[in-house]
Amino acid sequence: MAATRRRNPEGRMSLGEHLVELRKRLTRIALAIVVGTILGWMLYELGWVGDLLNPALPGAAAALKDAGVWQAISGPVYAIASAHGTDTTTINFTSITGGFDIRFQISLVTGIILSSPVWLYQVFAYLVPGLTRREKRYTFGFFFTAVPLFFAGCAAGWFVLPHIVEIMYGFVPAGASSLYDAKYYLDFVLKLLIATGVAFVLPVFLVLLNFVGVLQGRTILKGWRWAILAITLFTAIATPAADVVSMILLAIPMVLLYFVAVGVALWHDRILERRLAAIDSDGETPSIA
Repeated sequence: MAATRRRNPEGRMSLGEHLVELRKRLTRIALAIVVGTILGWMLYELGWVGDLLNPALPGAAAALKDAGVWQAISGPVYAIASAHGTDTTTINFTSITGGFDIRFQISLVTGIILSSPVWLYQVFAYLVPGLTRREKRYTFGFFFTAVPLFFAGCAAGWFVLPHIVEIMYGFVPAGASSLYDAKYYLDFVLKLLIATGVAFVLPVFLVLLNFVGVLQGRTILKGWRWAILAITLFTAIATPAADVVSMILLAIPMVLLYFVAVGVALWHDRILERRLAAIDSDGETPSIA
């Protein structure tokens, strides 16, 4: 790539070079997710860690026996069973391979979440060639904003999850059993976490598209009604229709992040307009290094 830059001082890449760069970035993303999935498999249940610590730290071993990602995900269901004093509220595995399928799916999504700093950086790094030298300085700002926002989105989904489960349990008639299909329940939980994580990052991509020159701040602002409608529909789909509280809790930070992205884009457009005005008045291109 260094030789290419020397031959092409503007930093432009051919279609073939873009495809090679894309393949490199996707390979790194795939490797990061694989490593994260392996860690997710190990974190699924931590009883094996407790067995290793048992001789030296029996207290820690006992605590880890019932710890792990699966215990955390299934916690809201069993918390309801404990609160209502019933043993008919449980999660069912309805197939022979169900246990393995669920563990692999949880491990994969855990790997995607754990490797998010890597794949978010690779996405930004692939888009960096479209920025000027001065604007490339903001790349780390994009990155260090996107990663916390992704984790914040996942945390927001995790925060409303027990509330959603509790609300939905309230519709179960008295005396009836509530048997949650493991695959259906897991799909709901994992989609909620990933969807909210990605949704919180989307405003950062709007700002990035503005810096690249694809979208102007005014264009983003003009679509605020559609943006709020899209956010409302997303939160309505991500949460049950009867759970208005969770829908509002998810929608408020997403709307705020959207308008923060609009503000940053408008600020950047104003800086560009000042530079163009300086070019028109002085007849010289101001330094952007």
